[in-house]
Amino acid sequence: MADHHHRVHPVREPDSPARPITSPLVPPGSAVSEKGNPLNAAAHRRWNHGLVPTEPSKSWRRSSCCRCLCWTFCLLFLLIIAIGIAAGVLYLIFQPKLPKYSINSLRILSLRLNTDMTLYARFRVNINAENPNEKIGIYYKHGGQLSVWYNSEKLCSGSLPRFYQGHDNVTQLKVDMMGRTKSGNTLMAALQEQQNTGRIPLDLKVQAPVAIKFGRLKTRKVRILGECLLVVDSLSSNYSVSIKASNCGYRLKL
Repeated sequence: MADHHHRVHPVREPDSPARPITSPLVPPGSAVSEKGNPLNAAAHRRWNHGLVPTEPSKSWRRSSCCRCLCWTFCLLFLLIIAIGIAAGVLYLIFQPKLPKYSINSLRILSLRLNTDMTLYARFRVNINAENPNEKIGIYYKHGGQLSVWYNSEKLCSGSLPRFYQGHDNVTQLKVDMMGRTKSGNTLMAALQEQQNTGRIPLDLKVQAPVAIKFGRLKTRKVRILGECLLVVDSLSSNYSVSIKASNCGYRLKL
């Protein structure tokens, strides 16, 4: 009798409906997980709601810098205009003029060649310093100098006195000058040759540090630079030379 084998087939249970998830995967009070970063979660929520954090744009920063530069240039421009207006008002009120200088006399006290072949020169000059301003005073400060030159060689120099020159005033100044020049034999030969012609060109230079007084206002120290081109007839010692020609010019240096 043949054995009958009974096959056992597993009974398949009917599909059960999917169990709804009733509890959140993340416990209440936590952003994403207990180990997550709350700041990242906050940023994630802002991103979901369209609140993306942004930094100031480069164009905004450039516009701010441009506005600051514009304001700075405007203030500087207004300051320059104010200074120009003040200077114009002062000019109209005081009508400033440069001082003038003229040579009264030039005397050669000594002009000799030393044993070391240097040329020793000692001159005395009388000059008129004129202040043509009716409302401006001039303070001549320490350090003023008067010098005599020949062909770019300084023969001698002397100091100008310190004094105050009032309005519309002419002051006579006597200045003793002395100096020693190298290569004196060459220079002396040139001077003697020029003296034979009866016309010796000399250059007299003035450097005068001064302060200008406008009413009660006194400016800071400035310099008056003057130059007189002279032609004299002789450089003989102890001799008041004759000035045949004189051409002077002056300027103010701040």
